[in-house]
Amino acid sequence: MDVITNVNDVINGVVWGPIGLCLLFIAGLLMTCRTGIFQIRHFAYWMKHTIGAIFSNRHVTAHTGKSDRSISQFQSLCTALAATVGTGNIVGVAGALISGGPGAIFWMWIMAFFGMMTNFSENVLGIFYRKKNERGEWCGGAMYYLKDGLGAKKGFQTVGSILAVLFSCFCILASFGIGNMSQVNSIANNMNAAFGLPNHITGIGLVILSALVILGGLKRVASVTEKLVPTMVVLYLLGSIVIIFSNITAVPAAFAAIFKGAFGAKAVGGGIIGYGIKSALTWGFKRGAFSNEAGLGSSVMVHSNSNVKEPVQQGMWGIFEVFMDTIVVCTLTALTLLTSGLVNLETGTMISSSSDASLVGEAFGTVFGSAGPMFIAISILLFAYSTTLGWSHYGSKAFEYLFGTNAVIIYKLVFVGMIFVGSTMKLSLAWALSDTFNGLMMLPNLVGVVALSGTVAKITKNYIARYFHGSNETPLYSAFPEIQREQMTKNS
Repeated sequence: MDVITNVNDVINGVVWGPIGLCLLFIAGLLMTCRTGIFQIRHFAYWMKHTIGAIFSNRHVTAHTGKSDRSISQFQSLCTALAATVGTGNIVGVAGALISGGPGAIFWMWIMAFFGMMTNFSENVLGIFYRKKNERGEWCGGAMYYLKDGLGAKKGFQTVGSILAVLFSCFCILASFGIGNMSQVNSIANNMNAAFGLPNHITGIGLVILSALVILGGLKRVASVTEKLVPTMVVLYLLGSIVIIFSNITAVPAAFAAIFKGAFGAKAVGGGIIGYGIKSALTWGFKRGAFSNEAGLGSSVMVHSNSNVKEPVQQGMWGIFEVFMDTIVVCTLTALTLLTSGLVNLETGTMISSSSDASLVGEAFGTVFGSAGPMFIAISILLFAYSTTLGWSHYGSKAFEYLFGTNAVIIYKLVFVGMIFVGSTMKLSLAWALSDTFNGLMMLPNLVGVVALSGTVAKITKNYIARYFHGSNETPLYSAFPEIQREQMTKNS
């Protein structure tokens, strides 16, 4: 274990060092500029056509018949949110506060603001370059736009193919980290703390439940998540809002601590591990990426299964996904912690000695008593379990890209088996490995997004011209002829 930890620390220092963080920021900034600050200028429009249109598309499919293997936009969102709204919104936010101080929350917001357009771009490219396998299922993701998009550019064919393979390998590793070990480990530890249930018993139960869903394919995963995600998010948000309103007078001071800490205000003592802007920025970006996954190229693999034709329409769901995950859920978690008297808002230091999920449970306990930690334990169970379901699909698509459709069952069986391993694993190592796998997956994906930024800009401009200005331009979407799509990529 010591060898693994040491090697992981070295790799983590590279992928989450200046190069990785700069690439993450630059990609989001570039896509924000090239799309005309879409997330702000068209805020009302994308809200109306995502959450506002949720019921009109909830059960609509692109084709009729039992053979249809696409899912609705609502199901794709729920499956994506199942993978993003997870322990990162509870454990991750608490960890960011402990390690980076209140200022880390500000940098999570910055990362989310630009990450909205990174996620938008990933989804646009995912829909544009997706393909169907022999079972009639849509297959899309960074590996496809790296190979067929970046690879179509002169002199980049080999580079695109290599990056596609690397991304797929890193995605499989990440699915066992962020999507499996860290999630089930959090479940097992919290069930043990709240209810005295041994970790291995929780692990066995999770293996059985997960096998029933995961081995049933995407349709079954989507069916479960579209029921589970809205329920768990609403309940958690209501609980957080109750606590915040119970401490409403502390809200201004909480925001002041966030902004003060973001720009290098130095705390002394307490539970703060890192000091100043570097620590706040690093932990904010890392935990932000862990939470909303913008830049990782992960959620695009389920968004690509949507029945939508227009890449921009699915891209807008990507914006909403990041907005809901970080701007809404993570912010409410942060305010819950900061207003509960567990943090010294003057210095930004921790008053409580609790860590991660236990800290959130303690915050809920200030209002709900002994039921608070139990509520958090159940929330983490639902959040983490749904994340595991979502990531099982991501990993299976990466595995399919490398080894073919028929080999996916091997991955699913291994993934289910690793759930038991994760439930008994050391928590700190699980989180450290997750950070590293996230970073390794992020790098090739962001190279593809930046290189194909012109393609995203053209598709977005085409959509705006047709839907905002009534233009008769030819639509640019997944039905676009292959040869023209390749030509457009070369010229972007």
